[in-house]
Amino acid sequence: MITVKIDTGKEPITKDMTSTSFTHRFKFLICFLGIFVSYFYYGIIQEKITRAPYGENKEKFVFALTLVFVQCIVNALFAKAVVKLTYTNEEKRDSTPMLWYGACAFTYLSAMLASNKALQWVSYPTQVLGKSCKPIPVMILGVLLARKRYPLVKYLCVFLIVAGVALFMYKEKPSAAQGGGMFSIAFGELLLLVSLTCDGLTGAIQDRMRGEHHVQSHHMMFNMNLWSIGILGLSIVTTGELFAFVTFCEKYPYVLAYMLTFSCASAIGQNFIFMTVANFGPLSCSIITTTRKFFTILGSVILFGNVLTGRQWIGVVCVFIGLGADSILSKSGKKKH
Repeated sequence: MITVKIDTGKEPITKDMTSTSFTHRFKFLICFLGIFVSYFYYGIIQEKITRAPYGENKEKFVFALTLVFVQCIVNALFAKAVVKLTYTNEEKRDSTPMLWYGACAFTYLSAMLASNKALQWVSYPTQVLGKSCKPIPVMILGVLLARKRYPLVKYLCVFLIVAGVALFMYKEKPSAAQGGGMFSIAFGELLLLVSLTCDGLTGAIQDRMRGEHHVQSHHMMFNMNLWSIGILGLSIVTTGELFAFVTFCEKYPYVLAYMLTFSCASAIGQNFIFMTVANFGPLSCSIITTTRKFFTILGSVILFGNVLTGRQWIGVVCVFIGLGADSILSKSGKKKH
């Protein structure tokens, strides 16, 4: 291979390096757009399933575990199909211990369930603010457990992004006092802390997997969903939710079509999430998923002419400064290597 050197007055940059950098950025953009578009549609279908009244009695869909169970089945089938159809024989081999995938699935499901359960004791804005801090435990536990090292400016960039999202999405609590007392509020916040800790543990385990094994994105997607199917399957049978769900479907069979569409959107979104984790690490993935909701709401504001408050404009500036600085510093760090 002939390497062409380009004289920039500084360090010689090869054509191969420039091409690789462009491919890297393009792949990151594809992952970002894939997560953004698929989960935007995912959110619409999720609201249709869980918020819409069913039948004359206006019954509600209350089968959260079953919904995630079906979602995991479709995700696993999607990942298995991609491995079978597109992976070479060498790529089909995965040396990652299955117990690590099991640990990832357990912490991932624990984070999701704790976050949803917290809504019984804290307001939705409080839950959103808590989940907006997800990149912070991912970084901290990545350093402690996965022995990752980040420069100080990386912490500053992540802090700006998290603070910006929190400022933008925060809504004042309604004046009506919420029942439950101090213990209930503290318990809700404790559940949010558990959720964030589990998010951080998931990221730390994934970092270790990336560092010690050649992890393919769809192997990770398939095995984590396979473990999740086992955990959730046991849960919906022992709690009796599965039998109540079957009765509900007999009365409203069209909900199954909604759930299939919802699960397909989830499979596409998870495909891009695991591609991001495998290629760019769990921290980059958590930053994308955190800012996704911010950009969705900001786009809505711009399209429909809603007015932003001063606090929200400060949040917008913080997010863009954090993202811009992180992008510039990441590029300069790669050039030094």
